[in-house]
Amino acid sequence: MNVERNLILAFESSCDETSVAVIENGEKILSNIVATQIKSHQRFGGVVPEVASRHHIEQITDCIDLAMSEAAVSYEDLSAVAVTYGPGLVGALLIGVTAAKTVAYAHDLPLIPVNHMAGHIYAARYVKPIEFPALALLVSGGHTELVYLAGPGQFEIIGETRDDAAGEAYDKIGRVLGINYPAGPEVDRLAHLGQDTFHFPRAMDDSKSFDFSFSGLKSAFINTVHHADQIGETLKREDLAASFQQAVVDVLADKTMRALDAYPVKQLILAGGVAANHGLRERLDSELTAFSDVEFLKAPLKLCGDNAAMIGAAAYVSYQLKQFGDMSLNADPSLEFDWIAS
Repeated sequence: MNVERNLILAFESSCDETSVAVIENGEKILSNIVATQIKSHQRFGGVVPEVASRHHIEQITDCIDLAMSEAAVSYEDLSAVAVTYGPGLVGALLIGVTAAKTVAYAHDLPLIPVNHMAGHIYAARYVKPIEFPALALLVSGGHTELVYLAGPGQFEIIGETRDDAAGEAYDKIGRVLGINYPAGPEVDRLAHLGQDTFHFPRAMDDSKSFDFSFSGLKSAFINTVHHADQIGETLKREDLAASFQQAVVDVLADKTMRALDAYPVKQLILAGGVAANHGLRERLDSELTAFSDVEFLKAPLKLCGDNAAMIGAAAYVSYQLKQFGDMSLNADPSLEFDWIAS
């Protein structure tokens, strides 16, 4: 074990990316290997769990070798091994957990279990240190949450989606528009070329709750397109995309600003796959001018998707807090942060 610098070998396999990284002191990426499976899942219009698990098995050892080689480190140099153990697809998670436990056991290294969503938040640490208290808007294919961070390693949900996650809604309306999975980037591109002419519903925007709902918006979008098809009307794809995205961004931004009013913080962190959405970034940039004492910290675009570097950043905090696991560690597909009681 290297005592001069902290080196963590991190694993991420919660969905359809097999990723292994070596992270130094929680802030420097020595390697971050990501083997994507997008092409394998595109023909199905979404991730097929069995296919994802098979790919993880095929790719995990190559990813380990590449990560160690690119970082130019040996197992004797490592301080710990970290792994996403939830939430995610259970079969996919098990591949990463098994690989991490094997390496940790074989080389007598501490094992650090990491919540996948904590990883997304700590991806912002590669921009600059997180200052507490902070608020995170987590927006991904599987989750849409507002998370309050009172201190290092402390995560409490103050609001979350009651149905579809924002990224999930993007993929579902993308299929209606004939856009391949994942649809988010293309819908975002089209949205910047169109106008909000359909004025889709902003569900729960008037609610006092910080919770979200995107199922009604998705249904309104699909019904609009199907009705047009039935009467032979051609709708402009750019305007459909712009109207959908405007509805999503309005709700996300409005809820986030209200949360900032209720929970005074030093930083707002934007993280998760949908955090790469340019429309959302632009809107939050604009809205935050009203909060001059809140710094806007965005996860780097290349680290918004699933990757092991973000897991390594979160694991470094757990290492400092001495939050370790053991060989009984198992996948927890429904893992959640604690709730702040309203």
